[in-house]
Amino acid sequence: MTGGSVGLGRRVGLAAGFTVSFAAAALLSSHVLSSGVLARGQPVPPHPAYGGAPLAALPSAFDIHHLVPLSDPAADTRWAPVLRATVARSEPSPKAAAVGRLPTITPDGTTNIVVVDGEADVDRASWVRVGLSVLPNGTEGWVPRSSLGGWSFVDTRLVIDRARFTATLYGAGRVIFRARVGVGAPGTPTPAGQFYVRDRLNGFSSPIYGPLAFGTNARSPTLTDWPGGGVVGIHGTNQPGLIPGRISHGCIRLTNAAILKLGKLMPVGTPVTIE
Repeated sequence: MTGGSVGLGRRVGLAAGFTVSFAAAALLSSHVLSSGVLARGQPVPPHPAYGGAPLAALPSAFDIHHLVPLSDPAADTRWAPVLRATVARSEPSPKAAAVGRLPTITPDGTTNIVVVDGEADVDRASWVRVGLSVLPNGTEGWVPRSSLGGWSFVDTRLVIDRARFTATLYGAGRVIFRARVGVGAPGTPTPAGQFYVRDRLNGFSSPIYGPLAFGTNARSPTLTDWPGGGVVGIHGTNQPGLIPGRISHGCIRLTNAAILKLGKLMPVGTPVTIE
């Protein structure tokens, strides 16, 4: 956490009192979490803090004149909405090579979010490293912290085991959900790697996606089940008899009952490990 440290010598008085008050205010403001934040010890709400609605109302971490801490010791993963479209770069510098663009809206029409796993202060500017939804999978880039909104935190993690055809959700390190799944067929495999839940959707016109679907930042080099192709999604199905197995074009399929149960437990921003 950045912010001026307060050193108290022998001199006391008005100047010292002002310094102490300033430091106390900075410390307090740096620990204030935006609405919808999930801290450890709080139950995950029935519906994720983000359900596809615009998130522009979330406060920017730059509403105060001090850098808000980029991690919360009570949570495992932090994410933020993209408030301003920007270019992701290979290094935390506006002169570094571009590795991708970070839009404010996903192809699904939802507010884009990013999971952050690093931060740097360069030339008095704050940068964060985020996962991108581009090929090759696993690409990360540095973006200005000011392009993102306030932090939200999750302590969930989803693990997809392609060999055993299972999806396991962990909450605060313990198993809270497990189900059998269908994964990509040999010609259209579900890619392995570290990803995250990017959005949550329902109301599809086709029953092939079931009652609920989650989009991830994982991409397939071939078309997937996802509308428009490319995105590796996690969704229900109108063919539950095919589960488990290698049955999809790259997406991860659960029975409708299982995806509805998962929807009550897994918030947007959840890290996804596909192995």
